[in-house]
Parts: sequence; C-alpha cells; structure tokens
Amino acid sequence: MNIAVVVSEFNEKVTSRMLAVAQEKAKSINLKITYTCSIPGAYDMPIIVDSLLKKKDVDAVVTLGAIIKGQTKHDEVISHSAAQALTNLSIKYQKPVSLGISGPGMQERHAYARIRPVAERAVEAVVKISDELKRIQK
Repeated sequence: MNIAVVVSEFNEKVTSRMLAVAQEKAKSINLKITYTCSIPGAYDMPIIVDSLLKKKDVDAVVTLGAIIKGQTKHDEVISHSAAQALTNLSIKYQKPVSLGISGPGMQERHAYARIRPVAERAVEAVVKISDELKRIQK
C-alpha cells in the first residue's frame, strides 16, 4: 500500500516527532510512503490532500498535526474546519484520509503525551479503512 503523509509545521517540536513515529509505524507494517508534504498548519492541509488523492500512486493520506489551545477559540475553528474538509475529500475520492491531528482544547503538555498514540493510530487507520473498503466493494 502506498501512502502520503501531510504534516503541519505549526507546533513543529511536536509534529516532527509525530512524523518520525508515523514513518516508523509505516515501515513496520510494510507501507510505502510515496510523498511527505510539509505545510504551514492543519488548516492548510485540504488543498495538498486533494492533490495527493488524485495521484494513482497514493492509496491513502495520513495527516499529522497538533492544535494547541490559545487564549481564544481559534483552535476549535481550525480543527473543525480541517476535519470536515478532510472528511469530504476522503468521501470524494473514496480513499482513506486519517485524522492524525491532536486537539482542540489541548495544552502543550498534552500534545507531547499524544505524539506516539495519535501518529500510530493515524497510520493504522488508513490500512484498516482501506481493507474494509476493499472488502465491501467486492
């Protein structure tokens, strides 16, 4: 299975570690990462994911990001917008797009604690969804 990974540069100390975990997990389950794209933030992911899903050598996309709460509800706006857009793209192309974006309402210490579980689950999710799609489309 060929996957692409889209990672947010915002909160890079967290997301760079998420990327390393996702790469490790993909390798351990024999997935090939055909593209790795860095983008400014989680809100910016949909346009890149859209382009990746059009490619024949991409079976699924893993998204990685960390949306940490500030003094306003901006984190909620960003996370809801990104999640909805990514869901719509997955449905449009009938290819898995995992939501490996932690937050909203999360403090920085929580982001660090969630690096491994969020990144690993994001990779595992695209495999499970892909397998299930194949099963029901037979």
